[in-house]
Amino acid sequence: MSTQENKQLCQKGYELFMRGAIPELLSFYHDDAVWIQPEMDHTPYGGMHRTKAGIASFFQKLNDTLELVAMKPEQYIAEGDKVVVTGQATWKARATGIRFDSPWVHLFTVRDGKVAMAQMWSDTAASEHALRPTAAARGARPQPEARH
Repeated sequence: MSTQENKQLCQKGYELFMRGAIPELLSFYHDDAVWIQPEMDHTPYGGMHRTKAGIASFFQKLNDTLELVAMKPEQYIAEGDKVVVTGQATWKARATGIRFDSPWVHLFTVRDGKVAMAQMWSDTAASEHALRPTAAARGARPQPEARH
């Protein structure tokens, strides 16, 4: 595939994700694809997810944990088999009810017209805060500890 076709594949993938069309989105991934998400406390969807089935499990855990309020891909930058996408998202933690904004960067490696690898970077502090079991009771970001 050309660089432009790789970019279009990723654009269509975001459209599918934002519509909640996960089964169709998974058809864009190789059976042996790898999805890498930052590992975070209180976050069941973090880590490395191998195979299409593992990626499907990631999306299920993500949906069980967070409600997508808004997502806006902003830039698609493609070169060779790589596509980098930057954007902003607003999520709501289902367990705590806390909403948070998260800028993100996603890197896709495309092989033979499908995604072979996806790696995600985002504001992990914001999501960890929103998902922390005591966060709902506090209602605000924890203050830094005083240094002595």
